[in-house]
Amino acid sequence: MSLVIGLPRDERATAALHLGGLLARSLDEDLVVVTVVPPAWPPGVGRIDAEYQRYLDEEAGDALAAARAAAPAGVAADYVVSHARSAAAGLVEVAQERDAAMIVLGSSTAGVLGRVAFGSVAERLLHTAPVPVALAPRGFRAAPDSVVGQVTVAFGGADHDTDLAVAIADVAARAGASLRVASFGVRPRTPLTAGVGSRAEDAVVTEWTAEIGRAQQAALDAVAALPSPPRTVSATVGRGHDWAAALESIGWDATDVLAVGSSSEGPLKRVFVGSRSSRIVRHSPVPVVVVPRG
Repeated sequence: MSLVIGLPRDERATAALHLGGLLARSLDEDLVVVTVVPPAWPPGVGRIDAEYQRYLDEEAGDALAAARAAAPAGVAADYVVSHARSAAAGLVEVAQERDAAMIVLGSSTAGVLGRVAFGSVAERLLHTAPVPVALAPRGFRAAPDSVVGQVTVAFGGADHDTDLAVAIADVAARAGASLRVASFGVRPRTPLTAGVGSRAEDAVVTEWTAEIGRAQQAALDAVAALPSPPRTVSATVGRGHDWAAALESIGWDATDVLAVGSSSEGPLKRVFVGSRSSRIVRHSPVPVVVVPRG
């Protein structure tokens, strides 16, 4: 199998290449670096259109040449130009042809440095892709020869979250990485005059923390039952007055990756990011892999 890197022709290319290299080294996979251009017009449509097509093909060739020059260390890679009606369609087509394990993208240049931001291609793939989609924070860089050290699973406590934790644990073990099961509680700052309302919220938070702790332990027990579990397994709860603070509160290292499951409202065997998952992904300070439902 292989990992498909969607190669744009701007600063996102470097972040996507770095993340693709990190994941490929960790999983012992090859890379397929893909840039997508529209299909050629039928012969005789017009000279201007033909010239524009040549321009696009030259741009694609230049992008792949730059990617070769910045190729991740220690990883075999193919470089492909895909002709498709859209970038998302072209990437999915190549992923299916190559039996790819994942599609890797950079973040939108309009996003905040160090955070994941969805561009138009990511938005499409995060609601339709048949394979996991990995997103690099804007400006992401990985040290040469680095591998994933820890995979954190965003855990909501439902049965499908336990299934996700077990599936990701298997991948983490394969990569030689540790596993962390993390839940996030967001509680806006309470005005000093809140009084009884604040105490009621305290009780709700206490009850939620106990419930999520029991659910996390059940997930850890399921992971421990695997034939080859990860080398270390832990659980934590992140808290904050907003999503950014909640995610930051658990601490992250440079080689960490966050895994997020798709919404239960989405189609089976497809990536589908719901509102809660979208908030987690957008505020993650590390690369994120969004996994299809089921």
